[in-house]
Amino acid sequence: MQVGSDRARRTLGFLRHKISSGEWPINSKIPTEPELMRLIGVGKTTVREAVRSLASVGILEPMPGIGTFVRSRMPVSSVLVDYMAEFSVSDLLGYRRALELEAAQQAAKNRTDEQLAAMRQALENPTPQPEQPFGRRRGKTPGQFHFLIMEASGNTLLVGLYAGVMTALRQAILSGTVVHAADREAMRHDHLELLAALEARDVPRAAHAMASHVDRDLVPAGEG
Repeated sequence: MQVGSDRARRTLGFLRHKISSGEWPINSKIPTEPELMRLIGVGKTTVREAVRSLASVGILEPMPGIGTFVRSRMPVSSVLVDYMAEFSVSDLLGYRRALELEAAQQAAKNRTDEQLAAMRQALENPTPQPEQPFGRRRGKTPGQFHFLIMEASGNTLLVGLYAGVMTALRQAILSGTVVHAADREAMRHDHLELLAALEARDVPRAAHAMASHVDRDLVPAGEG
């Protein structure tokens, strides 16, 4: 992740700090280009260079006409993303399920009180979902809460693999081949059950709660 000027490196550091600290959560929209120019005190070209650098490694995703969104707190391997794109939606969803279950079990054992508090905060103040152009409003990508569970697992490989599979699934969501199978109330119930299991450090309960949740979360279109 190379940037060419001191101002671009400073801008890159500003953006990465906002993302890594959680101030800009996963799936949140970052400030607009003019807002970033005012916040950092740099020009348009410098902001674009830094954003482009983070987009090239999957941390940010520009969506024309909507804005630029945080997609990961760590670089996502382009090789992994290209590899994931070769598989069917069913394969991707099955792989995501396996990662989520393993993360929930490890998080139940390894989570810290600070991580638990961050998960609770993510549920109490969910990331606002952007308005999307007609034809693209097919579902919402699992957000900050899921990524926090991944991070609480203490397994950085899990986090990296999850970011890769979600990059591939996000394209399926936008194309309408993957949708949500449960309404908002059901999703909140699932998330609260997961949070309770992690708080209790109950590994079997966490695994069961995650399995129940994932099975009615993202599904192939036509099965929801």
